Amino acid sequence: MKKKKSLDSAPWIWRTVSTVSILATLLLLFGFGYAIKDVIFPEGDSALTTGQEATAPSKDKEGEPAVVEDGKIRMAVIGDSLARGTGDDEGLGFVRRAGNLLKDKGYDVQVLNNLGVNGLRTDALLEKLDEQGVRYVLQQSNFILLSIGANDLFQGGQVLQGEDPPTAEQLAAALPETSKRLQEILKKVKEINPDAQIAYIGLYNPFGDVKELEKPGNAVVAAWNDAALAILNNEDKMTLVPTFDLFENHLGEYLSSDHFHPNGQGYEQIAVRIAQEFQADTPTEGSGK
Repeated sequence: MKKKKSLDSAPWIWRTVSTVSILATLLLLFGFGYAIKDVIFPEGDSALTTGQEATAPSKDKEGEPAVVEDGKIRMAVIGDSLARGTGDDEGLGFVRRAGNLLKDKGYDVQVLNNLGVNGLRTDALLEKLDEQGVRYVLQQSNFILLSIGANDLFQGGQVLQGEDPPTAEQLAAALPETSKRLQEILKKVKEINPDAQIAYIGLYNPFGDVKELEKPGNAVVAAWNDAALAILNNEDKMTLVPTFDLFENHLGEYLSSDHFHPNGQGYEQIAVRIAQEFQADTPTEGSGK
């Protein structure tokens, strides 16, 4: 009798095991898809973006002087996933790392807000600069960091997904309109806060170690950085932070596992350049030095 009962329960055991296996496989596939989604189809992270959403001034503060004069370096960063710090396993990004470096040198530093959004392109940033909360944060800053352009040129790293790598001409096709929008962005940021120092983070070629994309990538990044520098040279209190040379021969060392964003070491290298640019162009008044 016991043997017969055991045989009768066998189908139920197998059904249970099969069901659990199917559910585990579906959960694994969902988790894998979710993990790679941010890399292949980068979009704004609603949770983080909401958490770091710029807060608009309350009505009782409207009309008050926007810039606070207390001697501090007030940093804000706006732009794409590099501005946000994607790929940095410590979550600091270049803005907090640069802030820490400046603190180590005796400056009084405050990072006001990180307005970076994954996948952001120049057209979307232009619209974002009209948001009241964003404008308020930038008005409160005296050192604004800007990272934008890579998603316009490299489609957020999706060029690696294509069957045929793009040519230099195809990559360069986005340059005229994108550089025009960069000029509009810088003009708009300056209108929002004409007194702040603005540092634009230049591009590097994340595909310099991919044979088919090394030369076309280098060509389009060099052309982009030249165009950005030409724009910045015509404006006061604007500088370009070069990054191409930092990554050119150190992609394996400074890129994160997604082969597009910097890792912690890469962000640290950019932060060192940012701190150097600030010291070179900004008086040390109020720094405690």
